[in-house]
This record gives sequence, structure tokens and C-alpha cells, in this order.
Amino acid sequence: MAVFTELSDEDRQLITAAYGLTSLLSVIGIADGDCETTYLFRTREGEFIVTLFENGAQPSDLERAFETMEALYRHGVPCPKPLRTVDGHATSRAAGRLVAIVSFVPGASPTFANPAKCLGLGRVMAEMHTVLERKAKCKSTDLPTGAIHGALVQENVFFLGEDVSGVINFRLRHEDSLVSELADALVGWAGEINGELNKERARALLQGYQGVRSLTDAEKKALPGFIMASTSRRFSSKKERTLLPEIAVLAYRSVTPDILG
Repeated sequence: MAVFTELSDEDRQLITAAYGLTSLLSVIGIADGDCETTYLFRTREGEFIVTLFENGAQPSDLERAFETMEALYRHGVPCPKPLRTVDGHATSRAAGRLVAIVSFVPGASPTFANPAKCLGLGRVMAEMHTVLERKAKCKSTDLPTGAIHGALVQENVFFLGEDVSGVINFRLRHEDSLVSELADALVGWAGEINGELNKERARALLQGYQGVRSLTDAEKKALPGFIMASTSRRFSSKKERTLLPEIAVLAYRSVTPDILG
């Protein structure tokens, strides 16, 4: 059941004052979350998504998410622009809740990811990884690491037509190998119900990705194993879990040279 925290006039004034918004034109509630409440604030300064976190969120987590989005936004990667308080903080408080604000991103998440959308996702994911990759020297056998989004599922990626208009919800960002996120995206966006990758969608996603950031030899070698692990997680809680070994092997074998390019 969706959670929805009502904002009083005092709460709204508290929020606008904390962020230096001078004129609130309208407020629209978006009751679509079970851990948070979301509003669209229309102001003279622009349109903003105001999120009230019902539980679990910590200011330090949101600070890291804001720093990640700020780095991406500065480099032109499509994502919301975080709005800090007049004191420079990532969060404030209102209605007894932790509050965070980002700019409004137009578009909608897809109900089906066709190859064109997979191509766009691959390109934007590579842009994100290029910005966030750790620049430390490493051996040729090492897997490049950096901050990853952590939840590049369809509801967190907005499109206008076939182009990605914004990646949202960076609360789960964390440090990991970049190829692990690529594998999760391939399984989530190109995986079939039997565990295999749809070749057309997978090829498009990888084409978009490698058009921006080429995979290292170590990443290409490791990708099938990460695909297998990601597929295992996907099916582990479903009724197909009794067939998990067969499904995981199908996923592993579907990462063929013609898909990798």
C-alpha cells in the first residue's frame, strides 16, 4: 500500500524557505511509493520533485547520492539536478520526515524495452561509468571499478521517444566493478523468461555502451560469469528456482561473441 504524507501550509513554507524558493505556484502529490512520498512543486524557479522519506533513509546516504548526481549532471549525463538547501545540505526536514529535492525530469519509464531503448540505455550507462570510474592505475587483468547506480531497472530510467531523458533514484549507489552493473542491466532489460538474453536487445545495449566506453579484455572475459550470477539472483525467489542451474547456464551461454561485438 502506498504511503502518503500530507503537507500542511506550514510544511510547504518550511520547505520552500529551506531551499530558497521564492514563489510556490502549485503542489501536486504523487502517491506512488511504499517507502516515500513524492510531490511536484511548481515554482518560479522551475519544477522540482520533493521526496519525503518515510523510513530507512539517512542524510549521509543522500549526500553520497547527491554528490554522484552532481558529478553526472556537470558532465551532461541525463539525470536530475540535486537542489541543496541554502546552507548547502542535501536534505532538510518537514512533516517529521527527511526531505530531498531534485529537478523535474520529463519523460516516462518504458513498459517494454525495445532495441532502440536498450541502445540509449547502454550509451547513458557508459557515460555514467566513464564519469564515475576510479582513475587509479590497475593491472590489465583487474576489473575497472567505480560508483555505480545500483538499480538501473526500467522504473528508474525515463525516456522521451527512444532517448534517455533521465536516470533517477541514486539511493542505492555504491562502489563495485562496472561490469557487474552492465551484467545486471543486460539481464533486466534483455533477459528472457528462460534465462537467455534476447540477442537483438542485448546486442543493442552493448553497442550503445561500447560506442562510449570500450570493455577491457578482462571485462569481456568476466561478463558471462556476471550474467550467470545476475540471472541466478533474478530467478532465486521465483517458482522457476528449481530450474535455476539450467537457467543460469543458458544465460551464461547466451553471451556469444556476436553479442559482444
